[in-house]
Amino acid sequence: MDKTLKIGILFSTTGPYGSMGRDARDGAEFAMEELAAAGRQTIEPVFFDPHADLSAYLEGARHLLRAGCRHLVGTITSAARKEVIPLVEKHDGLLWYMCPYEGFEANENVIYVGGCPNQHLIPLFDHLIPRFGARPYLVGANYVWGWEMNRLARELINNAGGEVLGERYLPLEERAVERIVADIEQRRPSFILNNLIGPSSYAFLEAIKQLGERDPAFRAENCPVVSCDLMECELDDIAAGAAVGQLCAASYFDNLGTPENAAFKVRVAQRYGRVRRVSSVFASAYTAVKLCTEAILAAGSDDPPSVRRELYGNAWPTLFGALSIDPETNHAALPFHLGRINPNNGFDVIASRPPLAADPYLTRRDKQAPPKLRVVS
Repeated sequence: MDKTLKIGILFSTTGPYGSMGRDARDGAEFAMEELAAAGRQTIEPVFFDPHADLSAYLEGARHLLRAGCRHLVGTITSAARKEVIPLVEKHDGLLWYMCPYEGFEANENVIYVGGCPNQHLIPLFDHLIPRFGARPYLVGANYVWGWEMNRLARELINNAGGEVLGERYLPLEERAVERIVADIEQRRPSFILNNLIGPSSYAFLEAIKQLGERDPAFRAENCPVVSCDLMECELDDIAAGAAVGQLCAASYFDNLGTPENAAFKVRVAQRYGRVRRVSSVFASAYTAVKLCTEAILAAGSDDPPSVRRELYGNAWPTLFGALSIDPETNHAALPFHLGRINPNNGFDVIASRPPLAADPYLTRRDKQAPPKLRVVS
């Protein structure tokens, strides 16, 4: 393609998950800068910031599509994703979604670069239950992510012969966590699954730290708080030291020791300085833009059906390794990493698995051997 390519970028950079939105926007912009510098493709980004207003996401998607963007990279929350999908379908666009989510979705007009539960929650529980027991306490944000993740957690615990000791929800920006923490102290779970988001999550981690100082049974090494949605870009928003030792599952962490990540971190340092940590949302937004653009170039068109056909059957070099997209679900195969928060506001990777094929509906059906993929150079 010789012409400038328009890509819509739809992230909230303010509000309860603003730190994630800012990091995602940076990752998308960085990918565009690299593509232009390498002579691969000049991209005209069209930005829209909904400022965490759910109704504004629909306005944003409409604005981007009318501006000529057939491909949209964005949304952080599942509520926002579900808000814009019908409009993307109507215009036969393609939404590139790059955050971990709760699964039970596979839309023809969405490419899922973020993980679903068999790529984060299930391997997380596989690690936790033998080490800490199957008596967790579940907390979550009062919307689809919290509801569905905790529903799946209950099923996993029941299947393991365990017991969920409590389940509570908070609005996105609610910081009054005292009653939940008091209930946790009384019930004494073996670990805590934290599906809160933003300020609620930060306040909860700070309160659990204080509980652990009063009662060693609740220190991170004895009763960890575990998440599938906590990232490097958020750690500076948490009181100093409050989250040290707690665990998070992700497909990427800043300190991964892979050759791809080492080379990437050098380029990030040149652009942003050596102190810049790369979060999974930065890495996923970067990967989504790179993958979208390379597939468009390979197809010779930004026509979404042509781009989807080009995606299938190829293994694309990315920060996550050679990444493939399942033609049945439009989901990426992604690695699993378990990180422990360290005193430097980063994650130490303590366990990993190679890329896992996505199973968004958890059908657990026997799959045929995957086809051999052409590695894109």
